[in-house]
Parts: sequence; structure tokens; C-alpha cells
Amino acid sequence: MFSVARTGDCGYSSRGMEPQGELTKARLEKRQKLLEMGIDPYGGRFEVSESIGSARANATPDREVRLAGRVLSHRDMGKSLFADIKDSTAKIQIYVQKQALGEDQFDLFKHFVDLGDILGVSGKLFTTHAGELTVKVESVTLLSKAIQPLPKEWYGIKDLETRLRQRYLDLILNEKSRETFLARSRIVAEMRKFLDARGFMEVETPMMQPLAGGAAAKPFQTHHDALDLDLFLRVAPELYLKRLLVGGFERVYEINRNFRNEGISRRHNPEFTMLEVYQAYGDYESMMDLAQGLVVSVAEAITDSLLLRRSDGQEIDLTPPWRRVTYRELVEERLGKEWFKLTPEDRKAQAITMGVEVAANTPDYEVTNAIFEKIIEPSLMNPTFVTHLPAELVVLAKLNREDPSVVDVFELIINGQEIAPAYSELNDPVVQRERLLAQADGNAEKLDEDFLLALEHGMPPAGGMGMGIDRLVMMLTGAESIRDVILFPLMRPQ
Repeated sequence: MFSVARTGDCGYSSRGMEPQGELTKARLEKRQKLLEMGIDPYGGRFEVSESIGSARANATPDREVRLAGRVLSHRDMGKSLFADIKDSTAKIQIYVQKQALGEDQFDLFKHFVDLGDILGVSGKLFTTHAGELTVKVESVTLLSKAIQPLPKEWYGIKDLETRLRQRYLDLILNEKSRETFLARSRIVAEMRKFLDARGFMEVETPMMQPLAGGAAAKPFQTHHDALDLDLFLRVAPELYLKRLLVGGFERVYEINRNFRNEGISRRHNPEFTMLEVYQAYGDYESMMDLAQGLVVSVAEAITDSLLLRRSDGQEIDLTPPWRRVTYRELVEERLGKEWFKLTPEDRKAQAITMGVEVAANTPDYEVTNAIFEKIIEPSLMNPTFVTHLPAELVVLAKLNREDPSVVDVFELIINGQEIAPAYSELNDPVVQRERLLAQADGNAEKLDEDFLLALEHGMPPAGGMGMGIDRLVMMLTGAESIRDVILFPLMRPQ
């Protein structure tokens, strides 16, 4: 029992996405009349024969199909009508004829079905004179009555924030958004496939932790009433994954949600997704090989190419081998050979002239790093392993044996942003305690004693890496903002 909505029975007011009250009222009245006729406007189980995409791919004349989808358009021809329904895979035209359905069912369809309603249909496939694959409907079932009308066209959603707040409308009407999130799902699946094939085991570690460790970031805090215990949403799973190395799991990874109580930007969301992976008996160079192989494998599977084109026309070439350059070399390359010979005061003054904000008490190493993050990093389009950062920046990594002022780490930069940091993991419990204590300004209460106790039982040498999945998806799909690759990004209350 279906009917395609009459012309004009959809749309939004000039105030953006606010539904026009009369249209909503009319749909509520239809819902009530259906109930009075003994027809459930919210259906139940409906067995489909296949997806619409499969039906299109395997179409033969007169083949029987049972399909379900949302009504997106209609054309009323009097005693017959055409409509388009769409599921998660594709769209298909349906042909509803009074002669085939019977007068009563046809009238119900014609007068009670609106754009946005979800239908189940059964019938035979045929191709119209215009060459359009179509289902000649023999029976129809109303599965869900839409009370709020859809906008007539995608341009009806003018406000970017509305697209993000009402992501369901974005997914219904914007094919590019659908493709982005389908690609995200495939990317994560390919990452798992790559790591599983190399003997890595997927694990889960706590998201609520008594201490927020593993990264220098401001955490979100909560409280467990039964234990009367303050807890933190994790900023990183690193310290728990290292406990598993101590326990004898030599190759582990976690695809995890992390939470940082910090700002929101085009590249930052307070809740984000990371891959963290650890390999016993490896080091930061092992992680380089792993990172390069992983990204190349995923890119080939998703885009069928190692040459990506950004919306601004710039190209990103993922063809290996990727460039490896030390942090110091890259800074001198961009800021001049004399940079590290300047006094701290002169470096700070130059940073300010470059438009980089630094406070009077900003440590000297952070001044250079602030310039790196604001000016140098965004200029690195092709994959670049930036190695051997200052030791003060990474307290969980091993010091370089030849130059203990730096650590054996890399930051993988692609598309002008950090995709993955990785270390040769520090496994000396005495040195680790000293460095964590220094980071905490001597406050021993901030130390994760349970983690240090685990290290004292012996952790094998290891390489570890975190890879930002949201940013990787941005790169591979061409999305310009992290909010475009997170289904429900955090938004300011309206």
C-alpha cells in the first residue's frame, strides 16, 4: 500500500532545515488515518531477496525481486506512477500501476506515501524505453512513515553544521558523504587484514584509567561511585599495551578511541580513533617498514593508486621508498643552518615574527617545535619520516646512543599533517622512572607505578607506533576536515 508524495509535499523553510509545520502536520494525519484503517505505518520484518545494488548488477528481464529502500523521488502519471527507492548500495526505479496493484492499494500508495518513507516492494525487473532498470511492483509494504519531510534537493541543506548535526540527512542525500564513510569502514578492515596477516593480535585495553598516561594531553575526568574512584578517559592505550609485551604477547595492536580535553579544529576532535601497534624485538626502523607497508597496502586496496589528488590540485605520491630525514636537518633546511646556533631569545623573537605564538616562559625546545608544527609540517605533502626528535618531546622513547639529546623516534608526515608517531620503546625501568618524574616536575604522585612495576619484570626491546585513522581517512578520501570523516563529531550545543 503505497503512494508517492504529491508535488510539493517536501521541503524546508527559509530558516534552513526547520521543517515546515503544515507538511509535518499532514504527515501525522496520514499516520493516524492509516492506524484507523488497521494499517501499521511502521511495518515489521521484510525479507529482501538482495540489495538494490545486487539487483542492478544481476538484472535479467522478468526476474522476481524483493527490495526495500527509502523513497527519494516520484512522478505521478495518473493511473500509474514512477518512484525511486534507495538502500545502502544503490537506487532503483519502481513502477506502480493501478491495474497491477488494484484500485484500493494503488490509492493507498498514491495518497499516503511521501518522500522519505521506507518501502518494501516485490515485482519483476524490466527496462523502460528510456533504458532505465525498473521494478514493476506487484505488492508493496509500508515499513516506516517519515513524519519530517526531506529537503527537495541537496542544496536545501545550506548549513555545514546542520549536515554534521543531522548526519542521517547528510547520508541520505549526499552520495559523497556515504562514499567517505563506506571507504572508512573498508580502510579499517584493510588495516586489520594487513596486521593479522603479519602475526599481530588485536586486543582491547581499558578506556577508563586511574591515571591518564601514554601521552602529554589534558584528559576528561569521571568518577566511579561504587569504588569511590576518580577515573580518566584514556588519552592513549600505550602503557597498557606495553604491559602485554611484558606478559609475552609479542605482536599486539588495538584500534582504539582516545579522548583529549583540548581544542577542536580542522584536524582535531576531542574523541578520535587511533591504531596502536607494538612489535617485540623491533625498533623505530621496524615501525617505518610497517607504516610504509600498511599505508601503501591500504591505499592500493581503497583507491587502486598510489597517486592521490587533493581538492586544491596538489598531488600526494605514496610510491615507496619514502623520504627519511632527521628533525634537525629538516629544521635547518627550512630555517637555515644557523638556527641552532642562535640564542634561545633570538629563536623566540624569530618565532614571533613568523606568527608563531610562544609565551615568555616557553622552553627553548618547544619554540622550535612550535615552528615545526605550524610552518614546516603543513608543507610536507609526500610521505616523510621525520626522525630523531629532541628527547624532551618524547619521554617514553629510547635515547639515541650516539646523541642522547635526541630519541629514536619518527613522525610520519603526509598531506601536511602527522599521521603516525613511532618509537624505539624505552624498556629500562630506572631510566623510564627518571624521565617520567622529570616530566611531572618531580611530582611522584603522577607516576603510573603499576606500569613501572611491569617494566621492572622485564619488557623486551620493541618498536611501537600510533597511527591516526581519522587523518588517514582524510588523506585517502580527500576530506578537508576531520569532521567530514567522523560520523558524529562533537558539536557546540545549539
